[in-house]
Amino acid sequence: MTRRPAEIATGLLVLIVAVAFLAYAVVHTGRATGGGYDLHASFDHIDGLNIGADVRLAGVKIGSVTASAIDPKSFLATITFTVADDLHLPDDSSAEITSDGLLGGKYLSIGPGGSATLLKPGGTVTVTQGSISIEQLLGKFIFSAGTKSDTSKPATGGGGGGLAPLSDPPAAGK
Repeated sequence: MTRRPAEIATGLLVLIVAVAFLAYAVVHTGRATGGGYDLHASFDHIDGLNIGADVRLAGVKIGSVTASAIDPKSFLATITFTVADDLHLPDDSSAEITSDGLLGGKYLSIGPGGSATLLKPGGTVTVTQGSISIEQLLGKFIFSAGTKSDTSKPATGGGGGGLAPLSDPPAAGK
C-alpha cells in the first residue's frame, strides 16, 4: 500500500497546526515561565490551596504557590510562593486565601500595604487570613437559622390560635 505525497503533506500540515495551537495555548495560559522571587506566609488553614495555585494582586496573576509545609513549632501551614521580579511589595502587605467562586479553586490574594520598607526575597508576609470553608459556613448558617426559628416563636396563651401553655394536670376526683 503506497501513500500519495499529497496525503503525507496533509497529515504533516495537520500535525504542525496542532503543535502550533498547543504552543499558543501553553504560552497564553498565564503561567509564569520566568522566575520571580520567593516569599513565605503562615496560615491556620490552607484548605483547597494547591501547589501551582495563582498568586494575584488586584485580580492579576503575579506568581504562583510553589510549596507548602507544616511548621513543627507553631503547627501553622507555611506556604512558599513566587512574585514577579518587577513587583516590590511593602513589608506590611497581606495575604489571603480566597476562592475563585462557589465551585472554583483557591488562590492567594495579596493586598499591598502602605509601608516604605519593602519585602526582601525570602521574606515573610505576616498579615494573613486563612481559607474559609464553605461547608463550615453553611453548617453555621443552618444551625443558626434553626436556633433562631425555635426562639423566635413566642409562647402564646389560650385563645390566640397557638398552643396552650403546659400546666399541671387536673386533680383526680374534681
